Amino acid sequence: MTTTDDDTIQAAGCVLWRHSPARVSGELEICLVHRPKYDDWSHPKGKLKRGEEHLAAALREVEEESGFRCVPGTRLPSVLYYANGRRKEVSYWAAKAADGRFTPNREVDRIAWLSPDAARTRLTQPRDRDLVDALLSALHLARH
Repeated sequence: MTTTDDDTIQAAGCVLWRHSPARVSGELEICLVHRPKYDDWSHPKGKLKRGEEHLAAALREVEEESGFRCVPGTRLPSVLYYANGRRKEVSYWAAKAADGRFTPNREVDRIAWLSPDAARTRLTQPRDRDLVDALLSALHLARH
């Protein structure tokens, strides 16, 4: 686990997106992961390993948690909050899903591909909802 000089836990993740596989719609969908340990829905993310770069950690965490490899895009705002009394800073990127397939595991038991509005509603933490809007802005899509 990587921390900064001020003991802030460093983590990274992505707002993972794709165009709906439905032939007709092709609308934007965002992937959320469910972590049974916390019973929450969030964007895929996790702590950096020692010496790991933020983007490399984000891509690794997306694949570990969602089962999908992805193509990173625009850097999104970082999120700073306290977890168990310690500062945690999560760096995020927009990332388009490539190939992959989800397999439930100990850390993530299910994923959901949702419209931006449904993702905003499903996300457990209000701080994660702003990332949906940041993704739409980065992709030059208006919020519906």
